[in-house]
Amino acid sequence: MSAGGDQHDAPAVSGLARQLDRLGDAARAHLAAAHDGREEALRACRATIRSCGSAIRAVHRHDGPAAAELRSEAGRALGQAQAALAPFPRLAAAGFLHDAEKEYAEAHLTAALVDGDDVPDADALGVSVAAWLNGMAEAASELRRHLLDLLRMGRTDDAVALVGAMSDCYDMLVTVDFPDAVTGGLRRSTDALRAVLERSRSDVTTTVLQQRLQASIDGLAARLGDDR
Repeated sequence: MSAGGDQHDAPAVSGLARQLDRLGDAARAHLAAAHDGREEALRACRATIRSCGSAIRAVHRHDGPAAAELRSEAGRALGQAQAALAPFPRLAAAGFLHDAEKEYAEAHLTAALVDGDDVPDADALGVSVAAWLNGMAEAASELRRHLLDLLRMGRTDDAVALVGAMSDCYDMLVTVDFPDAVTGGLRRSTDALRAVLERSRSDVTTTVLQQRLQASIDGLAARLGDDR
């Protein structure tokens, strides 16, 4: 068979095949970009969560400057994650970005509640409302650790104020009555806060009553001493 015959027998590339080649190339390019964006966002989200955890620990150590610097680091990392996922909204809704935003909100809200400062809203922090609400619930729960430290230091009035802040947060959160798919599982976070609040209120009440009892005993002992 001649060379010309070989060429004649070769199957022709159809218009559909050429079209599918182009579409396949575009699909692979899109998925490659999405994969790269996801990997970049995952790294940035992990960095955000690490910095936020360290920032909250700095608040409990009463190291405000370190906490502020760590929150700034977390904000930069979170911005990178958000930018990487901006072209891919389905990936942005996968969950890990929500977790990073929640931790970022928690770090800021914990500092604000401890210091008695104005509470930043979701827009100010650049996070979703669902992440802000869950961050609020976890920040209020985080106050228990600070409260126990205050009780050990004898700063009962400050501890009472923190219980009040925890209660105010809880009272607001229980009014958010929407499905978990909308709130990011807020009901579970709020239920956990309620348990923490009840334990914290009990600890503060016990401490206050003990102090009052001790003051009464000391007063009685002083009067008995004077009678002698």
